[in-house]
Amino acid sequence: MAQLAASQVAVTVPVGSDLSTRRSVFKTHSISFHDKSWAPSLSLDLKTKNARLRNRHIICQSVQQASVPKVTVSPLNLEDAKEPPLNTYKPKEPYTATIVSVERIVGPKAPGETCHIVIDHGGNVPYWEGQSYGIIPPGENPKKPGSPHNVRLYSIASTRYGDTFDGKTASFCVRRAVYYDPETGKEDPSKNGVCSNFLCNSKPGDKVRVTGPSGKIMLLPEDNPNATHIMIATGTGIAPYRGYLRRMFMESVPTFKFNGLAWLFLGVANSDSLLYDDEFKKYLKDYPDNFRYDLALSREQKSKSGGKMYVQDKIEEYSDEIFKLLDTGAHIYFCGLKGMMPGIQETLKRVADQRGENWEEKLSQLKKNKQWHVEVY
Repeated sequence: MAQLAASQVAVTVPVGSDLSTRRSVFKTHSISFHDKSWAPSLSLDLKTKNARLRNRHIICQSVQQASVPKVTVSPLNLEDAKEPPLNTYKPKEPYTATIVSVERIVGPKAPGETCHIVIDHGGNVPYWEGQSYGIIPPGENPKKPGSPHNVRLYSIASTRYGDTFDGKTASFCVRRAVYYDPETGKEDPSKNGVCSNFLCNSKPGDKVRVTGPSGKIMLLPEDNPNATHIMIATGTGIAPYRGYLRRMFMESVPTFKFNGLAWLFLGVANSDSLLYDDEFKKYLKDYPDNFRYDLALSREQKSKSGGKMYVQDKIEEYSDEIFKLLDTGAHIYFCGLKGMMPGIQETLKRVADQRGENWEEKLSQLKKNKQWHVEVY
């Protein structure tokens, strides 16, 4: 341990930058948004002489990690359930929630628009990290006149405590689905995604019909707080991982003290398309031993073969390490567009072949051990 040369060390701890949260949301928490912090500077009074330190047995955690305060969450009875809530509200009797905020979270050079949307469910539709809500957009189903639209599923992008840490909200990461006529190149609103445009066009106070929660595949296993979690996302597939990481690194959850490794791979088009980047970089700074963050920017980076950098190329770059972690029990998650999986599977098979392993057998074992989690759409 390095010797302490001064009697007092002042440590400024900016705890989080969150593109998704609004100033109004945090008024009761005295959180400053301009300096991207929600904790005051901490003055750690270390009034101890070096000579006295030498005579003591000290178990030392880094000042940085020891002093990163976490956000208090409530109500803690959300930790009591032994099984995840499932289908509390069904399509024929959905819950009517309220839009809290809609915020564009990508830059001007991002292809398309992605929004962070917070809804208020009043604590009446509890969920666990990794689950989804169903949304029923207003209007009638054109294929079934007189009937409501079909349910659209959206992965929840917050922990069970929501962005307001009080168990009353849930968040979504939604990309507006827009259709352009291939001949004219012009947008055809009649073919745009009904639900994504409804959500992205919503205003605070608007009502939204919610079903669920649903899903068990992407639940975060918490039986081993020292486990490794390898998370692979394309675009809005980042949603469940934002929930995982807030639970691991942002919230003070008495029943879950994460001390393992969370390794996030995110594939997007360019820097302007990055989602929740400030949050993730903050975890990287505050928890360098517990978090890794790798990006595949297809329009800005090149793979080793000289082509565009996709998330599977980034996986191949770290393949030896990933395979070793899987062999020691790591969980691996995939979330995003369905088209991501063939390329990833081909890459993993190629790597397995190079290592003299049978990928089909390995995949079967990972599934049997419940280490393999996939949710694509």
